[in-house]
Order: sequence, then C-alpha cells, then structure tokens
Amino acid sequence: MGLLAAVVLLTTLTLGIVSSYVDARRAAAAADAAALAAADTLSGAVVGVPCEAAERVAARNGARLVVCSVDGPVSEVSVAVRGRVPGVEPVASARAGPPGTGR
Repeated sequence: MGLLAAVVLLTTLTLGIVSSYVDARRAAAAADAAALAAADTLSGAVVGVPCEAAERVAARNGARLVVCSVDGPVSEVSVAVRGRVPGVEPVASARAGPPGTGR
C-alpha cells in the first residue's frame, strides 16, 4: 500500500512539473508572436496600433497581454497564460525590432 501511494505521489509531482514546463513554453511562444506583431505594426508592414496588434495575437495564442511598450522601432511585451496547475500563471517576455536594435 505504501509503495502504491509513493508511485501515485511521484506521478502527480511529475505531471505537475511537466505541465508547468509546457505552460511556460506556451507563454514564451505567445510572447514572441505578440512582440513580432507589434514590431511589424511599428515597421509599417501591418497597419494598426502596435500594442493592439500584440494584444490580438496574444489572445489568439491563449495568452493575456500584461505589458506592452514601444521604444522607437522596438517593441517589448509580457504575456501570461492560464496554467494547468491551479494558481500558477506563467509569464513570459519578448522584444522584437529591426536587426541591430538589440541590447
């Protein structure tokens, strides 16, 4: 009985860790896409307002835009996704802009 309880506990912990990792990767992908959308709008490749474009793209990727800022041709965003583990909301950030504008 003790061995079964240990196996169940270990499996539960492993699934929680794996789910958190997947959620973090989902947040990172959504942040990348949102930052690129804002940068495309800044460059004129897409018509619109940069942070509104970032918000739309984040929402399409199952994320919520937390922060959006523009500095010249560079956009920086942070997004959050609803985690599979209750009470956990992974947040990721990304920046995008023309080559040579990195820090």
